Amino acid sequence: MPQYAVLIYEAVPADELPPDVMAAHGALPDRVAEAGGRIVAGLALREPATATVIRGGLLTDGPFIETKEALAGVFVLAADDLDHALKLAALTPIVAGGVEVRPLLGFEVVAAG
Repeated sequence: MPQYAVLIYEAVPADELPPDVMAAHGALPDRVAEAGGRIVAGLALREPATATVIRGGLLTDGPFIETKEALAGVFVLAADDLDHALKLAALTPIVAGGVEVRPLLGFEVVAAG
């Protein structure tokens, strides 16, 4: 089954999301499974102010660009095809933002050492 990264963009900080939205995020793996897909992995990110950006060897504290929406999390989704992945990603609870779906490249990661 092909895999897709689902990038979650949200304008509301995680600690300000309503409890029902947080519960909906917790139920997402079951909802995706019921629709024939599978969440392979997922991560929530801390707020943009905690970011450090490296560009050209220079470090910058905080988010790189001013935006109302920030990358809030990401999960990897296994789906039949892109159309299926889009339908599954649309199940993601969002208060004031959106999701971006990208196919993953099919290569193996080789650990150093």
